[in-house]
Amino acid sequence: MHPTLRPALALALATLAAAGNAAEGGGSTYAGGVENFLTGAVPPPGFYLLGYGEYFSATKLKDNAGNDAPVPPDFKVRAAAAVFRGIWVSPYSVLGGSFIAEAIAPLVDLQVTAGGQSEHKRGLSDLTLGAGIAFHHSPALHSAVALDVVFPTARYDANALANLGRNYLSFQPLYTMSLVDPGGLNADFKAALTLNRKNKDTQYKSGNEIFVDYSAGWGLGNGWVLGLGGYLRRQFSDDELKGNSLPNSRARAFAIGPSLAYNNGKGWFVTAKWQDESSVRNTLQGSAFWVKAVIPF
Repeated sequence: MHPTLRPALALALATLAAAGNAAEGGGSTYAGGVENFLTGAVPPPGFYLLGYGEYFSATKLKDNAGNDAPVPPDFKVRAAAAVFRGIWVSPYSVLGGSFIAEAIAPLVDLQVTAGGQSEHKRGLSDLTLGAGIAFHHSPALHSAVALDVVFPTARYDANALANLGRNYLSFQPLYTMSLVDPGGLNADFKAALTLNRKNKDTQYKSGNEIFVDYSAGWGLGNGWVLGLGGYLRRQFSDDELKGNSLPNSRARAFAIGPSLAYNNGKGWFVTAKWQDESSVRNTLQGSAFWVKAVIPF
């Protein structure tokens, strides 16, 4: 359950393709690190509005060996996003858990600069719809299983320097779990597969991959938690162009940084995180700042 925040970059595609590492833009329909503390702790039945904010910046593109891929000296990607996610937690029980449904609408401000050219776009990115089941195993242990589907609803131009969407359908089965202790250990993870369809305009099929968002911290009392968080990304199948497999095209990355959360115990909470990427292959390397807030209605 997550927003789509990192769109395809035509320049990155061209650069990686020239190097034989063509992962389409190095991007994904999943934004690594979007989740933080309490990701698996679904609130009581009701309707909730979640707001996400992200600022991402990168000036490096990595090849299959983890070295800097050749890019113009002025190469820079900057993306800011405000994402609105509505969640309905039903009062109905399914397999011992609560049925949940959601919709995600990301508003993205993207700027790409390279070779003396710059393109700046603002607008609605690809929409996501999802459904799942949430479980409360004990007052401290919570989990959820779900399926999200990312639809290619954003306008796309294969010749553009920057696009706000990926232009292909993506299925994302996921599982998430949270351990919550106001005065002790707090730990969360979310494992999400991204199973991608073909981009019909470029005849390019991005490989399938797995993301694991994680966080670990200590409850300080009065609703506060302090710790670390980030994500792990591994692409496990090659990209394809016109049905032909592209070797050395699998993206990977690891990110970590400080994380903070506040939970008032009445259905709303706020998290904030900064994460820096390393061990990157076949994609952009940068850093991001995340904020998430949950408001019950």
